[in-house]
Amino acid sequence: MTRARARTLVGADARPFESDRPGTLGGHRTTRLFGRLDCPAALRAIARGGYVRHRVFFLDEATARAAGYRPCAVCMPAQYAQWKASRDRATAGRGPTAR
Repeated sequence: MTRARARTLVGADARPFESDRPGTLGGHRTTRLFGRLDCPAALRAIARGGYVRHRVFFLDEATARAAGYRPCAVCMPAQYAQWKASRDRATAGRGPTAR
């Protein structure tokens, strides 16, 4: 009998957990963005090095968003546009911030 390989994913509470299911989306811990595993921008960053150290994985989009990550504009343009529009609506009417 073959045992399923454990994978570390990030949950909706932004904390890592072990899962026997692979993540369907990858993210970057410091920029707080997520996208498809075959995202051209992420693959370029991985090829340059350094990115992998901050890489996280999510089961699905809902989990990534709940953890506070935003969609990638390159590989998920429709989801990014939706996220940006909702963010713009939330900040509308606040006016400039005092410094």
